[in-house]
Amino acid sequence: MNKTALLIPHYNEPDGLIKSLSSINCEENIDVFIIDDGSQKEKIREEETKQAFCANGEIFFEYIEQNVGLENALNVGLKNIISKGIYTYIARLDCGDLCIGKRFSIQEKFLNENPKIMLLSANVICVDLQGNFIYNLIFPENSKQIRKKMYLNSMFSHPCSMYRAEVIDKVGYYPTKYKVAEDYEFFFKIVKNYETANLQQYLLKYEINPNGISLSKRKIQVGGRIKIIMDNFYFGFWPIYGLVRNCILYFISHSFLLKIKKALKKA
Repeated sequence: MNKTALLIPHYNEPDGLIKSLSSINCEENIDVFIIDDGSQKEKIREEETKQAFCANGEIFFEYIEQNVGLENALNVGLKNIISKGIYTYIARLDCGDLCIGKRFSIQEKFLNENPKIMLLSANVICVDLQGNFIYNLIFPENSKQIRKKMYLNSMFSHPCSMYRAEVIDKVGYYPTKYKVAEDYEFFFKIVKNYETANLQQYLLKYEINPNGISLSKRKIQVGGRIKIIMDNFYFGFWPIYGLVRNCILYFISHSFLLKIKKALKKA
């Protein structure tokens, strides 16, 4: 029996789904829960999807009749996983993103050896739609660093995260009032109450998709992030800095930020 359930939301991106499943190492022991959020243009091709998955585990498909949004789709998936009552860990992956090495085995081993850690992620390599390197995302390693910097942005890569299934009983499901920022608020609640960590190794290739939710709804996402900072605000350096920083980011385009990141990388 597998200890980890992998949650993948899907919306009109069957090729990305297949690519992501193909990246999972064949020696991994993991069950996959795919939640289709009312796709109409590009529906899941089940047989191809099953063939792409070569790891040791089962694939479960759930189809939501109408599009309900990412946060609601994720909660449908979580409820399905929790209802099974057999999983210790829940991992995330998004369509188009690629696992590096035995990502899930590495994360599972760390959580087994560190029972106080409730949420774990890792560093990621950002690539374009053709797989070309853009930049690396390196996250703080321990809870002390993470708690401070959570006021800047999420200190975890959502599609590279793994958390204990029991955390759902403690902090609840993904919030639905922060559009496109559900992971930030969800992780914020865990960070404030429990120990968390980031492995200092690259376990995911994160696809920067200009048509993806994070970029196409970036202003809404940053706006949600500002509300979350305010909900968790106290008078201190990091909350004040994070609030000012995100207010500035609200008015800056992603393309401009990307140019800055590339320039700093070359420097």
